[in-house]
Amino acid sequence: MAACALTACNMAWSEPAGLSAETSQDSDSASMAISLRALEVSANRASANTPVAQTTISKKQLEKQNDGRDLPFLLGMTPSVVATSDAGAGVGYSGLRVRGTDATRINVMANGVPINDSESHGVYWVNMPDLVSSVRDVQIQRGAGTSVNGAGAFGASINMVTDAPSDEAYGVLSGSYGTFNTHKETLRAGTGLLGGHWSLDARISNIGSDGYIRRASSDLWSYFGQAAYSGRSTNLRLIAFGGREETYMAWDYASPEQMRKYGRRYNPCGEYTDDQGNTAYYPDQKDYFTQHHLQLHLSQRLSDAWHLSAALFYTKGDGHYDQYKTRRTLVEYGLKPFVGAGGETVEKSDLIRLKFNDNDFGGATVTASFRRGRIDASAGATASYFHGGHFGRIKWVRNYVGPINPLQEYYNNTGEKWDANIYARANVAVSRPFSAFADLQYRVIDYKIRGVSDNYDWNTGAMAPVEVDRRWGFFNPKLGVNFTDGRRHRAFASWSVAHREPVRDNFTDGDRRHDPKAERMFDYELGYTFSHSLFGLGVNLYYMDYKDQLVLTGALSDTGNPLSVNAPKSYRMGVELQGSLKPCAWFDWEINATLSRNRIKDFTEWIYEDEWTNPIANYIGSTPIAFSPSVTANNAFNFHWKGLDASLSTHYVSRQYLSNAHSEEQMLDPYCVSDLALSYDFGAVGGLRGLVLGFTVHNLFNEKYESNGYAGAGYYVDDNGEKVVYRYCGLAAQATTNVLGTVTLKF
Repeated sequence: MAACALTACNMAWSEPAGLSAETSQDSDSASMAISLRALEVSANRASANTPVAQTTISKKQLEKQNDGRDLPFLLGMTPSVVATSDAGAGVGYSGLRVRGTDATRINVMANGVPINDSESHGVYWVNMPDLVSSVRDVQIQRGAGTSVNGAGAFGASINMVTDAPSDEAYGVLSGSYGTFNTHKETLRAGTGLLGGHWSLDARISNIGSDGYIRRASSDLWSYFGQAAYSGRSTNLRLIAFGGREETYMAWDYASPEQMRKYGRRYNPCGEYTDDQGNTAYYPDQKDYFTQHHLQLHLSQRLSDAWHLSAALFYTKGDGHYDQYKTRRTLVEYGLKPFVGAGGETVEKSDLIRLKFNDNDFGGATVTASFRRGRIDASAGATASYFHGGHFGRIKWVRNYVGPINPLQEYYNNTGEKWDANIYARANVAVSRPFSAFADLQYRVIDYKIRGVSDNYDWNTGAMAPVEVDRRWGFFNPKLGVNFTDGRRHRAFASWSVAHREPVRDNFTDGDRRHDPKAERMFDYELGYTFSHSLFGLGVNLYYMDYKDQLVLTGALSDTGNPLSVNAPKSYRMGVELQGSLKPCAWFDWEINATLSRNRIKDFTEWIYEDEWTNPIANYIGSTPIAFSPSVTANNAFNFHWKGLDASLSTHYVSRQYLSNAHSEEQMLDPYCVSDLALSYDFGAVGGLRGLVLGFTVHNLFNEKYESNGYAGAGYYVDDNGEKVVYRYCGLAAQATTNVLGTVTLKF
């Protein structure tokens, strides 16, 4: 049902500011909903008059697609978005890129609260399974967007708003089942308004899949709950959501040679040779993580013009992964060589390691908003603190002789991060069709890491110490103008500045020779949309000019890890096109495409002999940025007749390079994937308030494609003394034709 997402692509063209998918009949409830929208939407969201490229996907559209796949796949039909799955079937570890930028450069918030990990900037959707069942809508802002909390929006921001309390009691039971034993069971219930002021809502979900890739199984649980108080001027919401995941690893991917030999579903993770010389797979090669989010939101109406909102938040994350490693050098894990049964000295052996994360993140945010006449303004501040423990233990060593403590620790370090920002934003109607926009943010970060990393330093004969004490101050101004006639035409132009601090790996996997600097982006956007009851058109031009973007060059740190280096100059530029046609009540056609050019200037690749020593430089000059397709396109034909919905959607992605070396040997081929989605809403049936049945065929035409991967290179010296470069890669194969059936019961 991915095609339904495309319907929302054009909603932002004509959607009035503050429009909500939720309505209410009760006056107190209506007051509550309006206040909550001001709290959750206005603070970090763009309205129809904000000069940014945006798409808002409503709850109705999300529900039509929500068959158990992760949120990135529900957003995959929106402009410039590419989704990928490690397991290949859209469940488990998944991710998305927007305009070619990865998750560490996409700011994600839920109700204005940061979701990105404070240290890695990553977003792990597997830790929040089925959150979309409790989401009212999702807004994607492409480019720098408006001011955000947490990690800088260096390519896009995604702001989710959870469900508003319902004024009526309800119960919803939904389930899905399909290929690869993929299934989802969700139960939602709410009390409606109690005593005219109080309400309770809750959800519990289970999602599982065997995965398209062998052994890439997922067992996911999640919950959502909220208690709300609604008054005429004061509204309070206590929200809790979280999840637990157990996922078999599939992130090593298979090389093209392995795929040809063992098939596209081959998974090298956990593979080893047993004592009898047979190939075996470690059954506990899994990732385990539990994450809880707690939010307390206050919305206070002070007058007709003034509104105050505030929030307290806390996130707890705790987990580890269990990994079998073959032929590992023992000293790299704090172990001494031993004398084997045959009298030989054993310096390398198979072992099982556990790597742990134990994270605490909390903070507060406050926003004051003013609306009167031509002025719509707000100002706010956010402060947060993160504490992250990272440590590793040895669980088992093959045939080890000598003293070894169970779960012996071999590294331990702690990260601490203070993050605060203040901002002021105003949209002023200069004249009837024109408005001017200004958004000024100042952000400060204090980041420390103490301890030893998981990298062994052969120069010192010990685990590499990591001592980081860095501070940054970023000023992020955003200016723009907007034109709208209030009916059909809208145009905007904007200029924005965004900054992004280095992430944890830039320090722990780096070295003193390459002290990472913060990145900066100037974002230029120019857009126009035309909306009509029959058709709509839209075009957006962008130029994202980067300074000191951190990129992989093939260089290695002094501990042998891939090193991200600040590239002085790089850019992304493109045009985003959107169109829609609705010739009759029962049919509509949606289409969008992005044409882009993404380059690093003056790029030099570094290649090592045997991937470790004697580096040589390969000057390339201007080179395409990895994982940045020059063309993405989406097309959807949507049919609606009484209770029947049918959608045929197609998603195209042009070739992508897996490294910045512009190598044809390290490339994802273009792919074009179509989905067919059918559903029928029976309305009230018997004692049910609603019954909906659905059936989706994903990858209808059985496209064999890969959507993600990794790449590496090295060289050797041949018999003639010539340096011979070799390259390799791993590819994330995606599922061929697969189906999912869904059923939803409403009480």
